[in-house]
Amino acid sequence: MIDKAIVNIKKLKSESKLPTYGSASAAGADLYACLDAEITIEPHSTYMIPTGLSMEIPEGYAGLIYARSGLASKKGLAPANKVGVVDSDYRGEVMVALHNHSEVAATVAPGERIAQLVITPYIMGIFTETDELNSTERGEGGFGSTGSK
Repeated sequence: MIDKAIVNIKKLKSESKLPTYGSASAAGADLYACLDAEITIEPHSTYMIPTGLSMEIPEGYAGLIYARSGLASKKGLAPANKVGVVDSDYRGEVMVALHNHSEVAATVAPGERIAQLVITPYIMGIFTETDELNSTERGEGGFGSTGSK
């Protein structure tokens, strides 16, 4: 069974498209570019693409913006910050900082699917300073310290 939460969305432009799921069990809902005309993103450049939407994500949840696998693998376009975060108290327009990781210019058309939004619960940490931490088998071993098997 899939948990569901109501996410109120305000369309900021009449041509804005609500997020849609590609299948019954898809975790991510597609976000669409709300553009007046096609734009070109030069190699290794980032363009802030509007979705034309603002959202009311329920408290205790966050909207995580991930790359669409097809767009990333075929055009080299993915969110510049790897994963965007839409907090539950944010009411501005949801924008996608789309970065061109390829060596050729890539275009984005109005209404094109540009990213996917995953609504997920989160836990807010209560940060407490201490002089000692519990010990573990790994200890202070950093990147690559667990080896490869």
